[in-house]
Amino acid sequence: MLGLIGIIISLGLLMYLAYKGISVLILAPVLALLAVLFQSGQTHVLANYTEVFMVNFAAYAKAYFPIFLLGAIFGKIMDDSGAAKSIAYAISSKLGKDKAILAVVLSCAILTYGGVSLFVVAFAVYPIAAALFKEADIPKRFLPGSIALGAFTFTMTALPGTPQIQNAIPMPFFGTNAYAAPIIGLIGSAVMFGGGMLWLTRRTKKAMAAGEGYGNHKEEVIKDVDISKLPKFSLAIIPIILVLVVNYLLGKYVFATMNGDFLKSFGGIKLASVQGIWSLISALVVAIVISLIIFWKNIENVTNTVNKGAIGSLLAIANTSSEVGYGNVIKTLGGFAILQAGILAIPGTPLISLAASTSILAGITGSASGGMSIALGVLGETYLQKAQVLGINPQVLHRIAAIACGGLDTLPHNGAVITLLGITGMTHKQSYVDIGMCTVVIPLIATAVCILFASFGVV
Repeated sequence: MLGLIGIIISLGLLMYLAYKGISVLILAPVLALLAVLFQSGQTHVLANYTEVFMVNFAAYAKAYFPIFLLGAIFGKIMDDSGAAKSIAYAISSKLGKDKAILAVVLSCAILTYGGVSLFVVAFAVYPIAAALFKEADIPKRFLPGSIALGAFTFTMTALPGTPQIQNAIPMPFFGTNAYAAPIIGLIGSAVMFGGGMLWLTRRTKKAMAAGEGYGNHKEEVIKDVDISKLPKFSLAIIPIILVLVVNYLLGKYVFATMNGDFLKSFGGIKLASVQGIWSLISALVVAIVISLIIFWKNIENVTNTVNKGAIGSLLAIANTSSEVGYGNVIKTLGGFAILQAGILAIPGTPLISLAASTSILAGITGSASGGMSIALGVLGETYLQKAQVLGINPQVLHRIAAIACGGLDTLPHNGAVITLLGITGMTHKQSYVDIGMCTVVIPLIATAVCILFASFGVV
């Protein structure tokens, strides 16, 4: 029992101190070892650090660093070239100020679905989104929720083919690709998009009817976008389309049909466990090369852009790897057996247990990718075995895990939420109700709906 108490204290401190702004790079190893100290018998603190925490840290980095690296470089190219802003401007100008919220959501969604990182999307879209909201006199406090709906929800986890890391993590566990369980993914996307738009539209109409406008934000700094210097929309959208098309074609027609016997000399890994990752890596490489060719003249310093993108990926992969290392230390402790038994004992289909464990851990760590990595690293094989016995398609496991990780991850201590509020100049008090509804409550409802459909054999 003391071991279980230690795990609970460790998890509680991780959530609280992360919210206070202390880096996960520091928190994860320290709090993992704190939990070790609560275990009865010999603790072997340093052995747990070097042989469990760091081994799993390295294993995660080895598996997913290429995606973090290439995704960050691609996002930086789209940002510095003005391509991201060009897409946002084209959509907003087409829809007009009367549909400002829809314009912002769709701009963020297209960029995120095309492989641009969530943070880059928020930075790129904000100036145009703020101008739209101001022109339409929509209260600015609804702007963070609009960006979050487009960037942090359905295109991050549910929409089939999304190249975001949250959709890549389940691939090696279940032998799937980015387009796993497409119907379930589309259903989840419809619930999140439709529910979020309904919520934001009603909230803004009510506020504006009460006489609330954009507001006077004295410290607001919005850089004007010189539209004449942006790439044409027809060019800006090409790399986005390439990521999706190349990823699909390679995953379905090249790597999926390849003879994987050559992998025997690489430790005997199965082709199914790497083909999804290979497809995504290849797609991002193609998109980067083509975007550099197309936008070469639009980027002030190509070397600087590529370098900044590469360096920016390091913190993201290190943070997530630390969370994975933390989870695997917890996994080895005696107290965790009680937690594991409780999670696996959740009644009903194992999809409910999978969704619960993934979402709860994402909430504790404040990271969708970190929470899902811990959950699948600890219980992924168990869920796969249960699914095989019950005849559940592994694709469904992939999609439910991905959608579920995008629920509790965006609680107030989440780094993306804090960054988004900083970009927009809003506070938790002003905007978190709408962020929380669009990125926590509605995605949880979407998860439940998807589990219901999956229970009837929908894939």
